[in-house]
Amino acid sequence: MVMALLAAVFLTAGAALAQDATYIQIEAQPTLTRAEERARDYTSYLRDVNGFALGNGWYGIALGPYDRAEAEARLRQLRGQGQIPQDSYIADTGVFRGQFWPIGAASQTAEQITTTDITVTPLDQVPEITAPSATVAAEQSFPDETPREAAAAEARLNGEAREQLQIALRWAGYYNSTIDGAFGPGTRNSMAEWQRANGYEATGVLTTRQRADLLGQYNAVLDGLDMRQVTEAQAGISILLPMGVVAFDRYESPFVHYGPTGELPVRVLLISQPGDQNTLFGLYEIMQTLEIVPPEGARERRRDGFTLTGANSRIVSHTEVRLENGQIKGFTLVWPAGDDARFNRVLQAMRSSFETMPGVLDSGLSEDTEPSVDLLAGLRIRQPKVTASGFFIDSAGTVVTARDAVIRCGRITLEDQYDAHIVAEDAATGVAVLRSDVTLAPQSVAALRTDLPPLQSEVAVSGYSFGGVLSAPTLTFGTLEDVRGLAGEETKKRLALASLPGDAGGPVMDAGGAVLGMLLPRDDRNRQLPEEVSFAAKADDIQALLNRVALRATTTQGGAAIAPEDLTTIALGMTVLVSCWE
Repeated sequence: MVMALLAAVFLTAGAALAQDATYIQIEAQPTLTRAEERARDYTSYLRDVNGFALGNGWYGIALGPYDRAEAEARLRQLRGQGQIPQDSYIADTGVFRGQFWPIGAASQTAEQITTTDITVTPLDQVPEITAPSATVAAEQSFPDETPREAAAAEARLNGEAREQLQIALRWAGYYNSTIDGAFGPGTRNSMAEWQRANGYEATGVLTTRQRADLLGQYNAVLDGLDMRQVTEAQAGISILLPMGVVAFDRYESPFVHYGPTGELPVRVLLISQPGDQNTLFGLYEIMQTLEIVPPEGARERRRDGFTLTGANSRIVSHTEVRLENGQIKGFTLVWPAGDDARFNRVLQAMRSSFETMPGVLDSGLSEDTEPSVDLLAGLRIRQPKVTASGFFIDSAGTVVTARDAVIRCGRITLEDQYDAHIVAEDAATGVAVLRSDVTLAPQSVAALRTDLPPLQSEVAVSGYSFGGVLSAPTLTFGTLEDVRGLAGEETKKRLALASLPGDAGGPVMDAGGAVLGMLLPRDDRNRQLPEEVSFAAKADDIQALLNRVALRATTTQGGAAIAPEDLTTIALGMTVLVSCWE
């Protein structure tokens, strides 16, 4: 269907319709009936659609006429928007004969058109091409070309057609240099590699058939996605979207939601809101808390915009946002992981077609959804799979926490913002030692008690009982019941204290603020214990693990009880939220 493939085949020429007129040739068909059908289709969403006879029984569809500069600009725009085939090109009017579209145009132009026939190779074997993405080169009906004929056909390609071949070669994995339309040694070698991989003779010059095959492979990736230009007047955005796999869902300011329509879990957000640079920077931070923006990926924040990329085992996403004239506009594309070819092509189309118009999304255009701390404008905020507590044991910010909470994490954070890693862990005691990737300055650090406290003495656990819902840890009070576990384990202290899962890893303190140990997670898998039974790792075992990595905590002996408010101050200063992420 695509004319760049046929430009080397058709050598029919004619007198120019006008000396300064050019057309964008987008398609050819071997029958007049089919050509009229395709012209009618294009006319439904494009202006300036024309149909001409090309000679030898072929009929071309072209847009125009334009002057050269206008034609080049419109070609770039329409190809970027995916509204015409990628190998459409600017054609001389000399190749056109009688006009068949629009209906009745022939009578108006017949006197202006003269023809000159040139002998061409018969093309009665050329198959009908019905879609821009059809892999026509697989058909054996294009005439064979000698290397000399292929080079001559290639020489007639314009710069954009040559760049498109380099883009397709890069997409196929054979070319990794500059897209410049210059066919130097690098391009020639990549062409030869592609020819060899696809069963052709490796000449380094693509024939017409081979160019069709390469571009067909490139375009076939988009089959079934139904890329269409969508104009969201409410948001002031126009963009190409894969409407074969997504559909409009709802407005939830500042987002327009497009959700999946089938099994492919694709999502698109259009972003539109008023604001200044502070609003832009705030959005940059907020977007990174969402589940649809995985933390692993490149980030770039500029004065007038930002980009976010992220990927995990389930999804890959890309966000682009810009600030212009007090309006913040952008988009997010979310695609299933492992489908890079289609993701990259759709993203390319969305980026090149993105246009803004005056106006932003009305903040009142939102669904009546129930408020939730887990949601932002209808989007789920990224949550850790496990939260626990920990406590600082030195001025550098080293943290002791529960081993079970961090041993199988893709990422560990302290206070939801500082990445950390495990420097030591011990399965027998259930203790792990973490170090932040940046130096921290805790308000207070734990002092490990080295002597044995009396049984039935009051203790308190400081922990993030409810994960990150509350901004500060809470204190839970109880008593020390035994210095051993239920089965006589010497590595545990038994407490009469009703703890919650988020408290695990927190410091167990005596009434004077000294740390007796670390609260262990409840293990109710094999037996159902009373709610008030909890266990703690001993301070001596914590110190032994620290010694293994050349660390040593402050130690102390038991002392007098301190005021509850002072105990709270010490606890708040040393306790830290530990989060385990996928």
